[in-house]
Amino acid sequence: MLGHPVAENPIDRMFDAVYAHYGLPWQFWKSDIASESDLALAVAAMVPLGFRGFTITVPYKVAVMPMLDELDGDVQAIGAANYVTFEQGRLIGHNSDGKGVVKAIEKVVPLKGQRVVMLGAGGAGRAMAVEIAWAGASHMTLVTRRESQGREVAELVQRASGVACSWQPWEEEIRLPAGSTLLMNATHLGCAPELERVPVAWDTVDSSCTAVDVITNPRLTPFLIEAREHGCRIVDGVEMLVQLAMEIFERWTNIRPDEAVFQKAVAEALGE
Repeated sequence: MLGHPVAENPIDRMFDAVYAHYGLPWQFWKSDIASESDLALAVAAMVPLGFRGFTITVPYKVAVMPMLDELDGDVQAIGAANYVTFEQGRLIGHNSDGKGVVKAIEKVVPLKGQRVVMLGAGGAGRAMAVEIAWAGASHMTLVTRRESQGREVAELVQRASGVACSWQPWEEEIRLPAGSTLLMNATHLGCAPELERVPVAWDTVDSSCTAVDVITNPRLTPFLIEAREHGCRIVDGVEMLVQLAMEIFERWTNIRPDEAVFQKAVAEALGE
């Protein structure tokens, strides 16, 4: 994994346990990359160092794209990559972020017809926004601090899916549009060790709304705890991680994994 920060992400412990289960003498390494210039050096070194593939996390899912030899159709449509495979020394970019979150959400509630509010629209957020729209959401509102980013991703969603998508400025207290049925935190607020609160005005959130978080550590973030106390159904980022990681594992190893193996591995990685 290449990104910054990466220390609190349990993905290495999860993958290593799954490798061991399937008898693969492999390891998953996390590398904290300080800058885009360092990222370019790291990406160029992957093949000669003997790696079999790599994942990309914040803040480099968009920046990595020009460093790759080829982008699959999803990456071209979404504009972000979260993992790379090697084919005869060529680096091929893929994206499983959106597919992972769609599978995780649909274990709890169908996405068809949902009116979605997404907080944040970075590399993972843009992939999730497009995939959620493709899965049948009827409307999406993106809430971001940077207007240019929010409007750019809103236009991307509409262009890629035909689903209406609007931008809303991030305010000191985030108020949801009337009729919202799914609220998703796609920011890093709430990640260990800081555990910051997501500033949602819960009086604007209906208790029938589903709350989704992308944070993987802790499983129950301050945002999800508040949502559950408000009566909302919740979908945690660990479930999303399992779903997207299974796609990556199969692409790297040509082994179709048992989901129970991944669920057990990530639970142990988190000390649950």
